[in-house]
Amino acid sequence: MVDAFIGRWDLKSSDNFDTYMKKLGVPFALRSLAGLTKPTTIISINDGTVLLRTESTLKNTELSFKLEEEFDEKTADDRNVKSIVTLEDGKLVHKQRWDGKETSLVREVNGNALTLTLTMDEVVCKRHYERAQ
Repeated sequence: MVDAFIGRWDLKSSDNFDTYMKKLGVPFALRSLAGLTKPTTIISINDGTVLLRTESTLKNTELSFKLEEEFDEKTADDRNVKSIVTLEDGKLVHKQRWDGKETSLVREVNGNALTLTLTMDEVVCKRHYERAQ
């Protein structure tokens, strides 16, 4: 089922991204720069390990994980979190926990569109990607 997510995904638009980053505690200068970038996310799988690489003019990040196995992650905004990614109802659900806080990053594919829904408490952000040709 992870196969639907494999490919290159280019960000086309975002809703409420600055508010979400503010809720995470991202400093103003970094929020300003991050809000201007249009990252590409590349998802692949090799031998049951998912590789999720995000490339932008601001910063490149790379995650390597197995579904349903907790792992340590250093986020693009330099938080050290405990993460777990599961597949739920066809969605890739990524949960991050740190300092008594939690956020979720839910990816859902519909044809050549990928929606990333970022949620922390009452703040919800949607980022819309299209499959790169």
